[in-house]
Amino acid sequence: MEVLKQAKELRKLWGGFWPARVLLTANNFGIFDYLKSPKTAIEIAKSLKTDSRATEILLDALTGLGLLKKSGNKYKNTLTANRFLIKESPYYHGDIIKHADTLWKNWSGLDEIIKTGRPNRSAHDHEAFIKGMHNIASLKAKDVIKAIDLKGVKKALDLGGGPGTYSIEMAKKGVLATLFDVPETIKIAKEIIKKSKAKEIDFIEGDFISDNIGDGYDLIFISQVLHAYSEDDCIRLIKKSKAALNQNGRIVIQEFYIDKNRTTPPQSALFSVNMLVNTYGRCYPPSEIKQWLTKTGFKNIRHKIFNDSVMVSGMQK
Repeated sequence: MEVLKQAKELRKLWGGFWPARVLLTANNFGIFDYLKSPKTAIEIAKSLKTDSRATEILLDALTGLGLLKKSGNKYKNTLTANRFLIKESPYYHGDIIKHADTLWKNWSGLDEIIKTGRPNRSAHDHEAFIKGMHNIASLKAKDVIKAIDLKGVKKALDLGGGPGTYSIEMAKKGVLATLFDVPETIKIAKEIIKKSKAKEIDFIEGDFISDNIGDGYDLIFISQVLHAYSEDDCIRLIKKSKAALNQNGRIVIQEFYIDKNRTTPPQSALFSVNMLVNTYGRCYPPSEIKQWLTKTGFKNIRHKIFNDSVMVSGMQK
C-alpha cells in the first residue's frame, strides 16, 4: 500500500501538465466567453470552427476540473470561470494564462538548457506578459501599497513597474509616481493607466540597468524584478537606486519568498527554473537581498513576509 501511495504521488508530478494544457488550450480558443449561458458542444464547435468530437472531450475535461458545469448535453461556466476567465471580468486572468502558454513552449527546451545553462526564449508574447502581470498584481496592489506605508512619501519610482498597477495605487494615495520601463512596456502601461483614470503618474522609458533612472525620490519600489537578473546586475541596480534617493529615502524590494536553502516553498524553487528557462536570474532569499543592501550602504535593513512574497527595505542615510 505504501508503494502504491508513493506511485500515485509520483503520478501527480509527471501528469501535472494534463490539466494545465487543457486550461491553456481552452483559454487560447476563448471558450469561456461563449459559456456565460448554457450551450452544447456542437454549438461551441460551430462558433469556434473546431471539431465537434474534440471540443466535447475538451469541455468534459474542463467540467471535471471544476471550470464548467454540465447539465444534459449543455455546458456553462462555473463561478470561478466567470470571475477569472471571461474578458469582461475585472478579475480576468486570461492574459497571464496566455503568457503561461508561451512559457510552455520555452520550458519544452529545459533538457538542452540544463546542458548549456543558456535560456531558451524561443517564444515570447510581450503584451500577454505585461497584461498578465496586471492580472496578478491588481488583486493585491492595495494591500501591497498599504504594507509599504507611504507616510512621508511625495515622489516615488516604480522601477521596472511593468503595467503600472502599483503606480496607480500610489497615485491614488496622492504620491507623484514615476514608472520606469522599456518603451514597449510603457505603451501598454499607458493604456492600463488611462482606463484606471489615475493621475500624477510620470513615465521614463529606457533600460534601468544602463540608463539614468532620475533622482529626488523618497521611495524606490522594485517589485518582482530582481529575479530576472544576475547577482551582479541586481547589485548594480540597487547601487543606482541608492544614488537616486533623497536623504532618508527608502528602497523597498518585493520578491517571491524562498528560504535560504533555495528549496522551499516548492513553487518558488520551480519559479527559479522558470527564470533559468527565460533569463539568467533565479529566486533570491531575503538573506541575499539584505546582504546586497548592506554592501551598497543602506541602513535599517528589514524584511517581512507578505503572503507568498517577501519585502526587503532599507534607508538611505
